[in-house]
Amino acid sequence: MNYILIPILVILSIMVVVSLVRGIIAFLKTTRIDLETGEGDTATDMQLMQNKAMFARIKYQALAVVVVAVILMFAGGN
Repeated sequence: MNYILIPILVILSIMVVVSLVRGIIAFLKTTRIDLETGEGDTATDMQLMQNKAMFARIKYQALAVVVVAVILMFAGGN
C-alpha cells in the first residue's frame, strides 16, 4: 500500500510547491502594478489568480495530510 501512497504524497507535495510559487508570482505582479500605478485597487485579475493559487495550495496540503494519516494508520497496524 505504501508503494502507492508515497508517490501520491510526492506528487501532492510538488503540486503544493507549484501552487505556492504561482501565488507568490501573482502577488509580486500585483504589488509591482500597484507600485507603478500608485493605486491600491488595480490588478483585480491578478488578485483573483493569487486567491485561486493559494486555495489550490490549501487543497493540496489537506490531501497530503490525509495521505500521511493513511500511511501512518497502515504503519501502526504492522
